[in-house]
Amino acid sequence: MDRSLWSMLLLLPAIGLSVALPASWLPGDYQNTSDGALQFLTDYNSTAEEVLFDSVSASWKYNTNITDHNSMLQVNAALEEQAFSEAWGMKAKQVFTPELINSLKPTEKNLMVKIKTLGPANLPQEERKEYNTILSTMDNIYSTAKVHPQPNISWSLEPHLTDIMANSRSYKKLLYVWEGWHNASGVPLKDHYPRFVELSNNASQADGFADTGADWRSWYETKTFEQDLEKLYQTIEPLYKNLHAFVRRQLYNQYGPKYINLKGPIPAHLLGNMWAQTWNNIYGIMIPFPDKPNLDVTDEMVKQGYNATHMFRVAEEFFTSLGLLEMPQEFWDESMLEKPEGREVVCHASAWDFYNRKDFRIKQCTTVTMEQLFTVHHEMGHVQYYLQYKDQPAIGDVLSLSVSTPKHLKTINLLESVTSDPETDINYLLKMALEKIAFLPFGYLIDQWRWGVFSGSTPPDRYNADWWYLRTKYQGICPPTRRTEEQFDPGAKFHIPGNTPYIRYFVSFILQFQLHEKLCEAAKHTGPLHTCDIYRSKEAGAILKKVLQAGSSKPWPEVLLEAIGTNKMDASSLMKYFDPIIKWLEKQNVNETLGWPDFDWVPPVPEGYPEDIDKNTDELDAKKFLDEYNSTAEGVWNAYTEASWKYNTDINEGNKQAMLEKNLEMAGHTLKFGQKARQYDSTDFQDGSVKRIIKKLSDIERAALPSAQLEEYNTLLSNMETKYSVAEVCRDNGTCHPLDPDLQKIMAESRDYDELLFAWKGWRDAAGKVLRQDYKRYVELANQAAKINGHPDNGAFWRSLYETPTFEEDLESLWKELEPLYQNVHAYVRRALYKKYGPKYINLKAPIPAHLLGNMWAQTWSGIMDLAMPYPHATQVDATPAMVEQGWNAIKMFQESDKFFTSLGLLPMPQEFWNKSMLEKPSDGRQVVCHASAWDFYNRKDFRIKQCTVVTMDDLITVHHEMGHVQYFLQYKDQPVSFRDGANPGFHEAIGDVLALSVSTPKHLQSIGLLDKVESNAESDINFLMSMALDKIAFLPFGYLMDQWRWKVFDGRIPPTEYSKEWWNLRMKYQGLSPPVARTEDDFDPGAKFHIPANVPYVRYFVSFIIQFQFHKALCEAAKHVGPLHTCDIYTSKEAGKLLGDVMKLGSSKPWPEAMTMITGQPKMSAQPLMQYFQPLIQWLEAENNKNNDIRGWPEYAWKPSSAVEDKTSKVDFLGMSVDSPAAMAGQWILLVIGLVLLVATILLAYKYRKSRKPEKSLSTMELKQKD
Repeated sequence: MDRSLWSMLLLLPAIGLSVALPASWLPGDYQNTSDGALQFLTDYNSTAEEVLFDSVSASWKYNTNITDHNSMLQVNAALEEQAFSEAWGMKAKQVFTPELINSLKPTEKNLMVKIKTLGPANLPQEERKEYNTILSTMDNIYSTAKVHPQPNISWSLEPHLTDIMANSRSYKKLLYVWEGWHNASGVPLKDHYPRFVELSNNASQADGFADTGADWRSWYETKTFEQDLEKLYQTIEPLYKNLHAFVRRQLYNQYGPKYINLKGPIPAHLLGNMWAQTWNNIYGIMIPFPDKPNLDVTDEMVKQGYNATHMFRVAEEFFTSLGLLEMPQEFWDESMLEKPEGREVVCHASAWDFYNRKDFRIKQCTTVTMEQLFTVHHEMGHVQYYLQYKDQPAIGDVLSLSVSTPKHLKTINLLESVTSDPETDINYLLKMALEKIAFLPFGYLIDQWRWGVFSGSTPPDRYNADWWYLRTKYQGICPPTRRTEEQFDPGAKFHIPGNTPYIRYFVSFILQFQLHEKLCEAAKHTGPLHTCDIYRSKEAGAILKKVLQAGSSKPWPEVLLEAIGTNKMDASSLMKYFDPIIKWLEKQNVNETLGWPDFDWVPPVPEGYPEDIDKNTDELDAKKFLDEYNSTAEGVWNAYTEASWKYNTDINEGNKQAMLEKNLEMAGHTLKFGQKARQYDSTDFQDGSVKRIIKKLSDIERAALPSAQLEEYNTLLSNMETKYSVAEVCRDNGTCHPLDPDLQKIMAESRDYDELLFAWKGWRDAAGKVLRQDYKRYVELANQAAKINGHPDNGAFWRSLYETPTFEEDLESLWKELEPLYQNVHAYVRRALYKKYGPKYINLKAPIPAHLLGNMWAQTWSGIMDLAMPYPHATQVDATPAMVEQGWNAIKMFQESDKFFTSLGLLPMPQEFWNKSMLEKPSDGRQVVCHASAWDFYNRKDFRIKQCTVVTMDDLITVHHEMGHVQYFLQYKDQPVSFRDGANPGFHEAIGDVLALSVSTPKHLQSIGLLDKVESNAESDINFLMSMALDKIAFLPFGYLMDQWRWKVFDGRIPPTEYSKEWWNLRMKYQGLSPPVARTEDDFDPGAKFHIPANVPYVRYFVSFIIQFQFHKALCEAAKHVGPLHTCDIYTSKEAGKLLGDVMKLGSSKPWPEAMTMITGQPKMSAQPLMQYFQPLIQWLEAENNKNNDIRGWPEYAWKPSSAVEDKTSKVDFLGMSVDSPAAMAGQWILLVIGLVLLVATILLAYKYRKSRKPEKSLSTMELKQKD
């Protein structure tokens, strides 16, 4: 048995098994005469006022303070009222004959019939108690039901659940609230309702009705009542279906095809109201003309300091302006106008008549909103009508039609002005339709269901099924989850457990427009009916007074006939009121399905439900949030970029601190908006761009760190970059060399093994070693940030930027495809170095010493093209001499690059670029970060390059590469900030490089005057392709392994104790390189590469070196190029420029495979265009390496080059001691002398003993040889 019902039954003994009425409440003796009847009615009326006051008072006490004690008092009072009704009803039946009753005046006859109708008082005493107890129990269950999102949190219907249903646009949260309420309030009622129906029918049948439904319908005193209602509904159904179709389409735009079927019913939880009875709460996503005024004066009410009492005073003034009555003092003293703290109440708004002709109250949990202001007028209309629980509550609503007009709201100073134009009218009428028209089928079907229940056509085992059949049939809505007979969803609506007939509201919504039209005529209104306000019209008030004073003393058709001239309900006034919106909706719905032919459709349950219900799924709200983010991010990012630029172009402590400060501000901004972004569940957003940006913003990277760790992280990065940028290698004579240009020049131009070693080892000692401890801590913090953002480690975060689950496998597959080509280049170059340095330093079966390849990191080998030239006497493509001879400088190089872009129809560099870029290394003594980089200042006009440019062909290529970045910035500058990036990190690098593929062709260099002639022969082609291969192919394994190392560092596969060992294992495995001198864990060679201390992911360059050839091939096809791919120059091709520009404009707004498809026609990374580009060289290398019997690979991987000649500035290891070279030399001489002495001694001993033995080499001699 239900706990609440059990507690009620326990209280029954206190009530007693029979109710003894006071003698003064019992009827006397009366004669069956007219005088006797009149005396009876007079006595009944005076006694009933006393009885009903007690009964209503007990009910009020319970409704405003729900306790078991007050429930007992309410049940007891109800039993007393029913005993009173029974006593007087039975007396009337016994004394007054039908003939006498029929002879009475209509008013008296009507009252006598009512007295004789006993209702529940017909029931035997015990059943009567059971009936009252069930009602009280059901009331209690409904009013105390809660939804518990967490064990220690409870949401009541008012205000929590109602607010969520009204304001949330989260599909999951709305579903959780809807399902939670229906289960919490409805399910517990299921066991009580069938018995209630049985007892209620017994009571009604005792009064001569077929069932309770017939009893309720009799109140309307119209034989054709049901038929009249159906006819009315058929009249308004087309309007409802048009409104339904329009709303369904807007919800489709909000929630998408997954949750909205454009031919099906609408899920019931999406309409802004727990019961989908009115839809005005979702007006915000329905507004026909958003730029036109929308009527909501809530903010103005709050601003003016409205409270509940003032709202009721405003309503009272409306009534008095019509000549109607003020509220009596008791109303203000006794009403419950706000939800009280600390006690359970029935929040459902209601008006109460205490039957003593002076005490009238309202019970309402009022909040200060425009909608509640209308409700206040509605309830005060009841009070004016003295109609608690009467059948036609149209009066309050007809007044609300005036109160809600812009004209009236302006009159009472809640609107500054009234705008009157067709679009504003449509906005207003749609809002009214969402309240009035949306309600009609609901108002009709609730009692359709109850009438079926009372008649038996809907048995208990079909309660829920028939409920949802009617809701779908009339409303076109469906449950958001499958509902079964385990549930009792009708019980989730107050009027079902509250036993309040509901068809009155349907009748009201028809009659109010009939009354409104009549009152507007009396008020001399001119213009459309929806603009009428009867405020202050005494003429309209006089008509209302007629209706009010009639009460229920006359049949309502008579009251209606006297008031408005017709005794029929008619929807024509309603249709007239809504005529403009009817026509507008019909136009909007030309291609929509009216109705819901997919009758049985229900939406799927969201993934992960009921998790994440607190996340926001309102896409419109997300768009507003992103607008705010975009506008603020531009300012914050610009400030940081300016500070970073200042530091990078003038390294000093002040600039460093300023940059760190701006970095923290940017992190704060990222954190603030990232946390907001995480509040959204974008799973079902329709706009892919919004989903992408929300996802990007939700990953707040380093900003996720606690403030102390964030500051430490930023300082670490700044310190590492500073140490790298100011590092120098110094000679014994005090001369110090920075990386750029000195050491770079040595590595590229020197062919002295020792000098190269000096630069190579010196740079690693100066820039690498010093970073080791910093880097270890950086890894810890970077991983901490990644984990807070939901990634296993920082490497996983970096890989996530490619949005490709198989990214690592795809890269390995590409590398395996390219490895044979790389090994052929490696074998050929190793042979060339062997010719230069000989077997002492080069082993033709071993890795190449890493310092001999013309570049500090051996990442590109074009610096040794002079050693690896296939045909030295054929044409060589090197524009450097011509550039120097023609007096080129940095500006000229950038102007030429700009000219290349504009020749393609792309954008020229803006003036800010030329004014603010740093295109050469400053000569004023400033220390700068020379590493070439392109900068976007996030204000859509300021773009710069920082480069210590030197006049060489290599730097000319770099200029085009960096300017490619800036072109990308220019093309996507109007995208949201979050999309101002490459389609993936590799795209940004590839755009600049793909242009360099054209720039570096002999054809292009000739066209810009840097080459006298273009030789087209096999030898020149092989020379050209070899120079490209030393740049592009040589780079591939380095571009791949840099992040292979970091990914393993981040995920722990490479511990700090093996940083150096695993770095060189990877360089050996992929590049076939070895360190020229022994490396230990005291060294940190990865740190000697800019991207490691600067925290720049590197696999983007590997990706770039693949996809740039895909782009190149696609652009050459667009440019109608004919001939081998390596000879293509897209210069001046507008077609190629458009293809490239269109892809760049996307930024990162689309997944990169879509951008790839735009430019290449297919979505995958492919090595085939690269292989096609180098095909002539591939064939040549195969033949050349076969001719020389060169091994591909480095099977003798443990071989080390001779290390006898060491760096002149460094110490050498001698017999386990670190000593200067001169000391080591002296030691060697000493050992040599000792060795000779020992040798002579050995010979003498051998001779002395005359033994035939071979002389053994001394240990010292072996040691000396090992030192050679």
